[in-house]
Amino acid sequence: MKSRPFRFAIVTLGLVSGTVLLGGCASEPKPAPPKTTRSETVKDGVPGGVIVDTVTLTARVDAVNPETRKVTLVESNGKKTTITAGPEVVNFNQIRVGDELKATLQSELVVFMKERGAPSNDGQITAIAGAPKGAKPGIAMADSVEVTATVSAIDQAAHRATLRFPDGHSLTIPVRPDVDLKKVSLGDQVVIRNTDAVAVVVETP
Repeated sequence: MKSRPFRFAIVTLGLVSGTVLLGGCASEPKPAPPKTTRSETVKDGVPGGVIVDTVTLTARVDAVNPETRKVTLVESNGKKTTITAGPEVVNFNQIRVGDELKATLQSELVVFMKERGAPSNDGQITAIAGAPKGAKPGIAMADSVEVTATVSAIDQAAHRATLRFPDGHSLTIPVRPDVDLKKVSLGDQVVIRNTDAVAVVVETP
């Protein structure tokens, strides 16, 4: 399954995608540069595992136009960008020059072997939570997609397995050396769950 990009920018002030390209004035305090971390969790001999990628972004509000709902943001590289806050930003009037926007984007990939006879939970779930009216703008969103693939071929020599997905396409992937492929059979099923989440808050330093 292909990893899906974060698709929350429109709902979150349009700020999440913009902050990657933002900058700040040299004469003013600069926000912290983007921080990226990755964690991987696997059990020896057990197929699958968990990979979590996290990106933390900080930008500073440089200008606010209440009439056009445009906000100019600056980040750590010295450049600026202006975005338009959509109607979803119910607390737009709480944004002030000098406020800091902090965004945390997280992508989690979970892969595990499905027990025979266990029910499938394939599908998509989206959850959204916003800041209460009158508070500084903020939103948290999570979008999770789960799909079950079937083992259609096993290459013991190359230590690879081929997975067939519900839409008919197949993907051959390398298997970790510590996983014994002799314990994997044709027809076994693999569950793949991809969850993208973003949390955006605007704070007064």
